[in-house]
Amino acid sequence: MLSQDHPRPEEGRRTATISVDGVAVTEREIAAEAQNHPAESPDAAWHAAAEALVVRQLLLQEARSMGLAPEPQAGEDGRPESDPEALTRQLLDREIRVPDADDETCRRYYDNNRRRFRSPDLYEAAHILFAAPPSDATAYAKAVASAEAAIRTLTEDPAAFESLARDLSACPSARQGGRLGQVTRGQTVPEFETFLFNLAEGQVCPIPVKTRYGAHVVRLDRRIDGRDLPFDTVRPWIADYLTESSWRRAVAQYISILAGKADITGITLRSAGSPLVQ
Repeated sequence: MLSQDHPRPEEGRRTATISVDGVAVTEREIAAEAQNHPAESPDAAWHAAAEALVVRQLLLQEARSMGLAPEPQAGEDGRPESDPEALTRQLLDREIRVPDADDETCRRYYDNNRRRFRSPDLYEAAHILFAAPPSDATAYAKAVASAEAAIRTLTEDPAAFESLARDLSACPSARQGGRLGQVTRGQTVPEFETFLFNLAEGQVCPIPVKTRYGAHVVRLDRRIDGRDLPFDTVRPWIADYLTESSWRRAVAQYISILAGKADITGITLRSAGSPLVQ
């Protein structure tokens, strides 16, 4: 059964002894495991590590109760499994069965998630950067004023963009007349993308684009819309993804069943399957 009597470590207490059917999970083990569980706070990492060790103990005890003997295999990195790793794998191989995703299931997932199976939109852009840190109000205001002046010049003479970029831009792209080449969503800072992605081809943004790096004069040269990837191209990926998702759910359910039969003290498992299948 899952203990409800002990506060979680996030509440500042780590004094309760954690055990699974009488087998203790020690503070030393938890401290060593915590490095594998990055979290927002040390207490959160501690609890995630403790959960992982409890789940590991549940699986090892079940494997031993079935009389399994470890048969280590080499991992993808060539490193042989430890005996506990081998026992865990052998147990799950024996107990977890999930069907392969068929064509109908893969097609349904493809149709319901078309945005995931589309090549990204490409943007050919150019900019002139007047660099200034936002923390320096005077320098930043000067950068914005310089960008505004450049935009006024370009309003009269759009062909001057490259020469202005070479003479004024603080970005290495100045050597290419400010051209950034092709960029996709996420390759530049969000405040830059907000303006760039809403420009028409050939348009210079009518106001300076303010970012953490300074003030930019931005021009969109060309937009190339992404295209849907054919189902046959992505079907193997979909099948692997759906099979893996089914396996993870089955493992989580299996661990929950084991936890329900065990005497677990000193910790409340928030999600019995998560420490193993993350």
